[in-house]
Amino acid sequence: MTATNSSSEIIAELSRTMRVSTSAPDRVAYARDLWPRGLIGVADGVYAPHQPDAIVWPTSTEEVAAIVKACIRTKTLIVPYGSGSGVCGGAVAIRGGLIVDCKRMRKVIAVDAAAGSATLEAGMIGDHLEHELNRRGLTMGHFPSSIMCSTLGGWLAARSAGQLSTRYGKIEDMVRSATFVDGTGQVHELVSGAQPDLLQLAIGSEGTLGIFTRATVTVHPLPAARYYRGWSFPRVAAGCEAIRRVVQRGLRPACVRLYNELDSFLHRRDGKPEATHEAHEAGEPSALSHWLTALAGGKSTLDQLRRGAIGAALGQPAFFNKLFSTVLPWAQSGCLLVMGFEGQAELAAAEAEAAKIELELAGGKDLGPGPGERWLAHRYAVSFRMSKAFESGAFVDTMEVCTTWDQLLPLYAAVQHAVSPHAFVMAHFSHAYADGCSIYFTFAAKAGERVATERRYDELWRAALTAVHASGASISHHHGVGLLKAPFMPDEHGDGMRVYRGLKTALDPHGILNPGKMGL
Repeated sequence: MTATNSSSEIIAELSRTMRVSTSAPDRVAYARDLWPRGLIGVADGVYAPHQPDAIVWPTSTEEVAAIVKACIRTKTLIVPYGSGSGVCGGAVAIRGGLIVDCKRMRKVIAVDAAAGSATLEAGMIGDHLEHELNRRGLTMGHFPSSIMCSTLGGWLAARSAGQLSTRYGKIEDMVRSATFVDGTGQVHELVSGAQPDLLQLAIGSEGTLGIFTRATVTVHPLPAARYYRGWSFPRVAAGCEAIRRVVQRGLRPACVRLYNELDSFLHRRDGKPEATHEAHEAGEPSALSHWLTALAGGKSTLDQLRRGAIGAALGQPAFFNKLFSTVLPWAQSGCLLVMGFEGQAELAAAEAEAAKIELELAGGKDLGPGPGERWLAHRYAVSFRMSKAFESGAFVDTMEVCTTWDQLLPLYAAVQHAVSPHAFVMAHFSHAYADGCSIYFTFAAKAGERVATERRYDELWRAALTAVHASGASISHHHGVGLLKAPFMPDEHGDGMRVYRGLKTALDPHGILNPGKMGL
């Protein structure tokens, strides 16, 4: 693929003032994000079906504005790019154009501990951002599983949630103001709480309305104490009721993660309750990615048995989903809940004690600090394990949806029923709030010939999202929309899409920003 005449003109112009690359390795590297549908192609040797014409690395808001204005003249398309860790195809350049990667914009502009704020450039990798705050005795409290390979700008664009969102909030709750370059090249200083609140409209727009270049966020003192524990509940329903009681009492747990019977069972070792989830190193998608690695290696008899069992389950998902859903609830293995409190020592201890009362009243059995501390120590490991599933001849994906407490269990059942014929299904409940909760599903199935596997993948997601919509739930909690969920945006938002299209026309009248995403 070669650049068009119009984009070649822009590339030559921008190359005089900033770093630009048209090299084949760079264009291949930036041709996808971590959308699992794209990884199915990678496993079959199809690495970059949608290559950009070039990649440009601006170093300032002014350079970002200059890029946009230059591209307007020739209608050259722009795809803003964080760090490529998105899982919905939101950063895929489907029709060429320029990738605008802001990772050279990574300065800490200002930190004000007394005001509880920090102003940062949007290209900062999350782990670096948190490290810089930690050096000053502060934390943002935002810990997505992708923290080592995602940026502040990406968090804003995808409306990200961290693992401790029940205490600290999602990214939209943390941002006080942001600098935003729209599709005309105009620079906006967006302030939270303004009327109308354009900042909240820009957050989650996935680069279709503009590009974030810096933000001022709320920060907190590093927690003086942490109290993380594991609890066992006989059924998912009992665990969900326990979480609802805790958060509606006004308590603020940092970590809330309830694993269903299958997820909990897969990590039970030697039948010892205290060992439940001892190997829960994956965080998301939890046990399944850990067990899928058994397909790819190991020579012991136990490894061979695991490979055979997992291979059979992935090859006959409907049968094994039915088997596990029938047997496990009566196998007394229980469901693991990890709940943690942190912050000022006395307050965190008081909240943990109050939560203990609620959890015991709801039928929970205290498993001690072990499961919670192990989860905290290994919560990012999934970022290094997902590829093993694809290497082993399977494909795996995750879906995070959310709804109100009264619809939570019907949603859980509906998605399991819809996906069961297509893939092995696991789930955990996390990101809990006073009005509702998120469910994080993990799907896995055998991969085969690429076209057939892609068709199966599409059928799986169509069935899953149809069930979500029919349940009245939201199709996304924090992974975003991208290309994956775009066809369901009109169903989700109805006439609200007219408002969004109006914003698109106003802020990107030339239609150059991230085409094809968000249902536009």
